[in-house]
Amino acid sequence: MDPLTQASKEETMQSNNPIFRRSEEFNRGGANPPYGGASMTDPSQWSVGTPSGTAYAPPATAAPMTIDSVVQKTAITLGVVILAAIATWVLTPEVTSDSDPADLGPLFAAVTIGSLGAFGLSMVNSFKRVISPGLVLAFAALEGVALGAISKVFNLAYDGVVTGAVIGTFGAFAGTLAAYKVLNIKVGDKFRRGVIAAVFGMVGISLLALVLSFFGVDLGIYGNGGLGVLFTVAGLVLGIFMLILDFDFVEQGIANRIPEQESWRAAFAMTVSLVWIYTNLLRLLAIFSDN
Repeated sequence: MDPLTQASKEETMQSNNPIFRRSEEFNRGGANPPYGGASMTDPSQWSVGTPSGTAYAPPATAAPMTIDSVVQKTAITLGVVILAAIATWVLTPEVTSDSDPADLGPLFAAVTIGSLGAFGLSMVNSFKRVISPGLVLAFAALEGVALGAISKVFNLAYDGVVTGAVIGTFGAFAGTLAAYKVLNIKVGDKFRRGVIAAVFGMVGISLLALVLSFFGVDLGIYGNGGLGVLFTVAGLVLGIFMLILDFDFVEQGIANRIPEQESWRAAFAMTVSLVWIYTNLLRLLAIFSDN
């Protein structure tokens, strides 16, 4: 193959998603070379054995990532999120519409601690070069605490929206996966950059709205008005696009025979996307219930 063509192909394979960008394996342009990457045409990497005469043995390579390993790790990660959410729901005090505002304190504390902790670990996992299963599961547990508390508050104010959001989230996952395979969706570089830029943009706007709220300024993006609906729908659509990126990166990773441990990176990415979709669906259903 022409060197310029090969270089262009390798550049195209690189990810703009910060979650996958830190993994050199996801950005590799082909399958793992034999003997741990040693070039058999480079004399400097040839081995003539140890001084004792023992023959050279190539280092053992890790088992490659497969669909089964991705499904397994994703199921474990989502299972931790669900279990932590259920535990938070059950262990926090029961509240009703007649409850004193002070009774909501433990729920708001769980939301704050879980959200901040999950956000911090999401940043660590996104930019960490070597994925850590422990940090992924810790993120899932904190995310579950936040989601359990948020869901309980929403269920108090809008009965039935939690069930609808759960069903809608898994429906969105199944529908997006089916569309990705049936329509043979191809992810281009511009699409990747656009989605990632939009994600950081929405996170930035959300943080700005949070800071301004401390000074009594309401941007309206979390209200039930037109701007709130628009922001929520945009977030929901962006979550679907994030899932498409996840499916594409997993497909590339399997084709490149990356190490099986990278399945945890894929599981983390899909968990982030599903949580993103769930929270936006929860808000959208609450807005519709209120109108």
